[in-house]
Amino acid sequence: MQEKPIRTLESRIVYQNKWSRVREDIIERADGQRGIYGVLDKDPACIVIPLEHTPEGDFLTLVHQYRYTVEASYYEFPQGGWEQGEDVDIEALARGELREETGLTAGKMTRLAANWIAYGAMRQRHHVWLAQDLTQGEAQLEAEEHGLTVHRVSVDEFEQMIFDGRVEDNCTLAAWATYLVWKRRS
Repeated sequence: MQEKPIRTLESRIVYQNKWSRVREDIIERADGQRGIYGVLDKDPACIVIPLEHTPEGDFLTLVHQYRYTVEASYYEFPQGGWEQGEDVDIEALARGELREETGLTAGKMTRLAANWIAYGAMRQRHHVWLAQDLTQGEAQLEAEEHGLTVHRVSVDEFEQMIFDGRVEDNCTLAAWATYLVWKRRS
């Protein structure tokens, strides 16, 4: 294994709430130059691709919600975390996020991959799941999800939404790309 080109000399948490921690690290690069690195730490999360195969074609379930950080609303796959640390049961988390946001229960869950989200500035693992054999139930939205709506769209419409600006979430795009590669290789 290659030696790390950056060494942490000191680390301190400068802000923390129930969802995230911001830390500031004093670092030293391989050439001896020192600097500061800011890191946003978040607990593991998941993103779920709810996919239905029907005689009329394939359909996806998306959520549409306002994202405060970008001051706009977009469509995306159900996703999130439970703020339980690294020991969370990832499949239970994926099933829970799917049920909470959409009311859907999956008869079959397939773990496709795990990715880092924006790892240039943030440390959070995002687990990608495919949900199939779906049964509709009642959503159980959290306060932070106020105004979230659920939409069933065809795969063709979803892919059009990527290019017309209705889907701009990089995690949704990465999950869909992961699914397409997984499908091609299966």
